[in-house]
Amino acid sequence: DLTGTATGFSLIAAEAFGTTPDKVRVISGDTSTAPFSGSTGGSKITYMVGPSVIKAAQDARQQVMEIAADELEADVADMEVVDGRVQVKGVPDKAIDLADIAKKTMRFGGKYAPVVGNGRHANTTASPGFAAQLAEVSVDAETGAVTVHKLIVVQDVGRVINPLTLEGQVMGGAMQGLGWALYEQMAHDGYGTPLTGSWMDYNVPHFNHAVPEFEAVFVEVPTEHGPFGARVAGEPPIIATAAAVGNAIADATQARLTDLPMTAPRVAAALNG
Repeated sequence: DLTGTATGFSLIAAEAFGTTPDKVRVISGDTSTAPFSGSTGGSKITYMVGPSVIKAAQDARQQVMEIAADELEADVADMEVVDGRVQVKGVPDKAIDLADIAKKTMRFGGKYAPVVGNGRHANTTASPGFAAQLAEVSVDAETGAVTVHKLIVVQDVGRVINPLTLEGQVMGGAMQGLGWALYEQMAHDGYGTPLTGSWMDYNVPHFNHAVPEFEAVFVEVPTEHGPFGARVAGEPPIIATAAAVGNAIADATQARLTDLPMTAPRVAAALNG
């Protein structure tokens, strides 16, 4: 369930169909037999694929409603899904279980064709994500070492689909941004030879660099183009961290750094310059 994609799709499908997420199973298709859809990147998976999931779930729901209406001798418009059953609105005793509908469509000699919902979507409109961050730091005046004590990440996500997964993504993105701000550097010598070409030399944040106090604040301004109003979420938290940390350093020391990463030697040089 990379980045919570399967969980998010199960939540979206359950909401669109009218059931609970535990009744939804997400099966990944074979990319060699599926249409080209681009890579899994750019914070686009939920935003781009989510609408197709909604349409497929709604299509399947409509087929189920038609079967239930036929079985219950009622009008399709009067059907509703409640607690794993399709029932006539206002007449809960007149109902049929979803499991029974499945039995009537998924076995040899079934009365109805299998229920297969289809959804297609082409999203040609971007819905930018907006983010702001606040950082609290301390700076060692002698060594220039910077310690980040607190990060507050505020992000407009349109609509929260999965709160726990989203918080994890935002926290991970901010930590990646912290690496960009303070640690990670592609260094070369005077001949252009890389000096940080392996994980032994390339400095990335470690567990002991984790920010002690982290707060994620989600603002929900829905977009009409995303599933249930959701916007991009995965990458915006990476971008603002370096600026927030740099501004915090400037506020604490009156020294403005303009190069990344803001390593201890660079900070010390700025303090003495």
